[in-house]
Amino acid sequence: MVPTLRGVLGGWPVSFSGPPWLRPVLLLGGGLALSEGLSQWLPMQGGSLFTLGTLAAGWWWLSRDRPGRPSRLPSTLDGWQQRCEQLIDQFERLQGPEASLLEPRRQELQALMAERRRPELRLTLTGTRPPERSAQPLAAAALRSSLPLRLDWGLPLPLISAAWEWPEPFAQADVLVYHLHLPLLAVDLRWLEALPSDQPHWLLVECQDAMGAEPLLQELASQWPALHSERLLLWDGSLNTLQESLGPLASWLNLEGRALRKATPLRSIQGLHSRWQADLERLRRHEWRRLLQRTQWGGATGVAITPVPSLDLLVLAVGNGLMLKEMARLWDCPWTLDQLRGASLELAKATVALGLVEWSSQALMTAARLHGATWLVGGALQALSAAYLTRVVGHAMADLLALSAGVSEPDLAMIQREAPLLVARAAAAERLDWSKFLQEARGWIQGGGKGAWAPLT
Repeated sequence: MVPTLRGVLGGWPVSFSGPPWLRPVLLLGGGLALSEGLSQWLPMQGGSLFTLGTLAAGWWWLSRDRPGRPSRLPSTLDGWQQRCEQLIDQFERLQGPEASLLEPRRQELQALMAERRRPELRLTLTGTRPPERSAQPLAAAALRSSLPLRLDWGLPLPLISAAWEWPEPFAQADVLVYHLHLPLLAVDLRWLEALPSDQPHWLLVECQDAMGAEPLLQELASQWPALHSERLLLWDGSLNTLQESLGPLASWLNLEGRALRKATPLRSIQGLHSRWQADLERLRRHEWRRLLQRTQWGGATGVAITPVPSLDLLVLAVGNGLMLKEMARLWDCPWTLDQLRGASLELAKATVALGLVEWSSQALMTAARLHGATWLVGGALQALSAAYLTRVVGHAMADLLALSAGVSEPDLAMIQREAPLLVARAAAAERLDWSKFLQEARGWIQGGGKGAWAPLT
């Protein structure tokens, strides 16, 4: 029925992206047309049955997942573990099977998965000026709940940090308790702003004057908008009142303890996957830069020998099959070469539409006036323009492959929509490296157009 419905609908592509109201109209029209055709040689009482069957099949066909839609992220710990293991395989393909590079990642994943089996709740108390360790037994007794409890008294956070990123061990805590002295200091504000949004946390606010704490708390709320007023614990600094101050947290742990134990391993492995994905992307970009360097000057040499019009030149610059195949290998992309070329062609069209062809030629002419025309002669202008455009479109293609990781087929409709933004971002990034490109171009010209350029670092 489905192929027949496609014919009735005029061969509507599977990547249907029309307005929602159009689907039922198409289904109704297709079902009625098919029903009328079938009624000519089938009993009339079966017409409604065929209409309903056609509508059901058509609805399934139009509403199923379209090619090019990114795969959904896992929702279970086992699913995330499988994705992390796939990343290790990709690291192995890029870095080789050396145990010194892969074994630490395997051990980190194993240790994280072992965390799911610990029975106790893990709380960490920290701050730039945490309370004395003599308060730890009292705090542990005050926070005792239905689950076993492990209370870590963290080391003081540094007063100066280059990145202001929370150390990884803090992410393993089910709950983070930040000890804060009022009034708020700038260093405390920096650490609070750096708290991961998905990390459960409470504030143990120390203020000796409880009556004078209200304006200070209002000031804190205005300076740190992410403050949860229901997760504030006021404490006057006395050990005698610590148990009472921690009472709301103890009650909350009794209610949420089991849910926290399930959420922490999932949150931790998601963070691990994110870090590994970033590491993998850096490796891919490094290898891609080497590939791009070879491709851009090889294409420039061909253009210098046989000049072509600008648009054809652009397609030639981005259509290098070897470069696209290598990029697909780097990003573990299953697309065919024709699909890759189709995606790169959409990016090339966006490059023309944004006027980057004219910009690159004008910029090269300006460079020739500034640095002397002795190294920019003959067909070199067009060849260097091709090399630069290869960088821009190659950069945009790398961004597209990174965004489409795990997609079985490209969604050209999505690429058409996103191409101008991807190309604009790539052009902005490459313009920041314009001086290095000119240095490489000078080396290529001085080498007779045979690839004698300065190596990328």
